[in-house]
Amino acid sequence: MEKIKQALERARNERAGGSGHYVDLDENDSPVKYSTTQAIKSSNKIMQESRISTALGHDNYTDAFNILGIQVIQRMEEHRWTTLAITSPTGGEGKTTAAINLAISIAKEVEYSVILVDANLRNPKVHEFFGVQPKYGLCDYLRSDIELSDVLYRPEEIEHFIILPGGVPLLNSSEMMGSPKMCGLVETLKDHYPKRIILFVLPPVLGTADAMSIAPCIDASLIVIEDDVTKESDLKQAVDILSVTNIIGTVLNKSIY
Repeated sequence: MEKIKQALERARNERAGGSGHYVDLDENDSPVKYSTTQAIKSSNKIMQESRISTALGHDNYTDAFNILGIQVIQRMEEHRWTTLAITSPTGGEGKTTAAINLAISIAKEVEYSVILVDANLRNPKVHEFFGVQPKYGLCDYLRSDIELSDVLYRPEEIEHFIILPGGVPLLNSSEMMGSPKMCGLVETLKDHYPKRIILFVLPPVLGTADAMSIAPCIDASLIVIEDDVTKESDLKQAVDILSVTNIIGTVLNKSIY
């Protein structure tokens, strides 16, 4: 824990001294402009198949995420939080789809920009929902000396939205998630620009220590549960594990009603 504190302090000092290399927005202009972030062309067909709202048009599905986005913004603003973890008790409950659509809905707000970080290092797949294969990802950043700007990508179809993909899967993901460099990354992202919300797609809470390792570094969390599938006992256990952060609510996914 002491190493993590040192990493956070170092990140703060670097920002104060202007020594960081992460520069992708022009804060003096409106709307937001991106300068160094790499642009990627997504597959509209794959986005449709993946139920990504920006490729589906306007319907009740996208409306639901737009409402969720406003609710999340209000809660985050109320507490001056900027980082939010999206997770679920177990696998297959739809947290990745929910996280992507939530990020897109927040990015629609003129004042906000969003970074979606694929922190499911054992099974990173956010990029698959867009039909792209980035060269580098979070795993590469954590294990090497590449610059943060090398792992940030901007889908051309979505304004104010940046993806930090997971990269190559890691077997020692729990160790990397709780590393000083990972917590330093969170601190760098969360304070670099105003009016930015960073969403982290985390692995399921139960079964691995990954979510528990990074949760103390993130302001708040949102739990995705699957209608008529997620067990009440699993949800209670997940809430207990995530008590080290601020749980802002749950999302009922795949509702049959």
